[in-house]
Amino acid sequence: SRWFHFPLPLSNLNAQTLPCFATMKQPETTIFEGAMADITVYTARKIHTMEPSQPDGTAIAVRDGTILEVGSLESLKPWLDRYSHHVDTSFADKIILPGFIDPHLHPSMASVILPMQFITALEWKLPWGTSPAIGSRAAYLESLASFASTPDDRPFFTWGYHRDWHGEITRNDIDAICPDRPVVIWHRSFHEVIMNSAALARFELETDAISNHPQIDLETGKFFETGLRLAIAALNPILMSPEHFGLGMARLKQVAHFGGHTLVGDMGIGIFNFDVEWQAACASLDNADTPFRVHYTPNILALTPSGDFEETRAYIETLPSLNTDRLFFSDHVKLFTDGAFFSQLMMVGPPGYLDGHEGEWLMVPENFEAAARLFWHAGYKIHVHCTGDLGLELALDVLERLQFEKPRVNHRFTIEHLGLSTPDQIRRMKDLGALASVNIYYLHELSDIYAREAIGTARAHTMARVGTLSRFSIPFALHSDYTMAPAQPLNSAWVAVNRQNVTGAVVGPEERISIDQALRAITIDAAYVLGLEHEIGSLQPGKRADFTVLEEDPYDVPPTHLRDIEIWGTVFGGVPAPLDKN
Repeated sequence: SRWFHFPLPLSNLNAQTLPCFATMKQPETTIFEGAMADITVYTARKIHTMEPSQPDGTAIAVRDGTILEVGSLESLKPWLDRYSHHVDTSFADKIILPGFIDPHLHPSMASVILPMQFITALEWKLPWGTSPAIGSRAAYLESLASFASTPDDRPFFTWGYHRDWHGEITRNDIDAICPDRPVVIWHRSFHEVIMNSAALARFELETDAISNHPQIDLETGKFFETGLRLAIAALNPILMSPEHFGLGMARLKQVAHFGGHTLVGDMGIGIFNFDVEWQAACASLDNADTPFRVHYTPNILALTPSGDFEETRAYIETLPSLNTDRLFFSDHVKLFTDGAFFSQLMMVGPPGYLDGHEGEWLMVPENFEAAARLFWHAGYKIHVHCTGDLGLELALDVLERLQFEKPRVNHRFTIEHLGLSTPDQIRRMKDLGALASVNIYYLHELSDIYAREAIGTARAHTMARVGTLSRFSIPFALHSDYTMAPAQPLNSAWVAVNRQNVTGAVVGPEERISIDQALRAITIDAAYVLGLEHEIGSLQPGKRADFTVLEEDPYDVPPTHLRDIEIWGTVFGGVPAPLDKN
């Protein structure tokens, strides 16, 4: 528990009721052998606490998975003179930071994608290998043919397609390469799939009901946004199978540790099947060899197929009863406004898209407002997926109405992603008390091509306005939305500090932030967004002994080197967990 509970009111605590408190003397300086677990002291070249009142140290004392104190061997003497301890110098030449936090990552989505064949426009580094960059339509189709055209009855799944690099690819294009084998191309955004004729037949997806859905185009084999949910229902027997999903969970565990995480946030459990996702997580992650915890936020859109949000609220109230030490729910929910950023389905205000197309709502505004009102009045911390400036406008309009109806302070209403925005909207976020969790990687991968092909230079270069958030003193986190970005917090910090895109150009330089701000956004400010700042995010007495160990000091290297700092591993609950470098 976070709180200490006394059997008597505090006003009754006096020498008569608690004589031992009144007469207690300072103990002699001695070692109490066996009184409690030994203290472990880790020494380091430098320890960055992310706490401005005591920013650094060279030694950290840990007992029973909890931090006792950070300082030096000399300043820790009051503890060390009294209790048995040992000094571990394994990190004497390394740098210790609070454990990295990704507050918006999708273990279930990653577990579905990671067993697939990656064919991606940019290079992807994974713990078990590297996926090379495939940057043209011809190269994509050639690569797809090389992987999928082999004789095999099993459906072939691939992830990473993006039409801005790979051109328009349809059911007919896939049929020309693979007429017999079912092929499912999962878009880079995850919000859409393209299937060939064999896959549509295999999964019985050519029905009248499906063909009339506004976000399904059977002629091209494309299922997107809410239409994707129908495709997922048909694909679930394979995606949720122990062979596929089990392999994905094992790989997700590697990916999370590879990035130096000690906590990740599943921002939307229930995408596929809540029970299967939770059971798989318990089997794969809730064990002693998992060196991180997972904070779960229910996906209200996916969990409300009937449209009855009150029924969903009653259900999610039961979820904390499932909590374990590593996997846990609290009082957070996730809602949605507009469509996927990578699919150019975000809702964009004037002057709109270059080609004149329109985005999509994930929740129609009336449903979004109804759900937000229900959970706001119930006291929940609401996270809202917003990618376009119109999506953000809807979220802020609703927040303003809710604040008028029932004013709340410290409500942690959080804008997730913050793809496109205006400075006026950021100021309005400040006025309304909103926070942000930002996918800064949009800027790196998409700013160049979106300037030319989607929204023009000005808006493309000011994606993910973390500089403006900083100027308005709005707490914000950086996240990956994995697999929308690499699950590597130092890479996210590198983008935020340098704002360098795939061409090497620095874009929107006024939106850059300092190294310290970027590191806070993957530690203490990320903890704050999840309401966990009282137990993780900084290295302070009483917090969990979770930290990330680096080979170089991020404050001392050139900003352009930030993403190249080698991660030794982590310490989780006071126990070292080195990365597997094999």
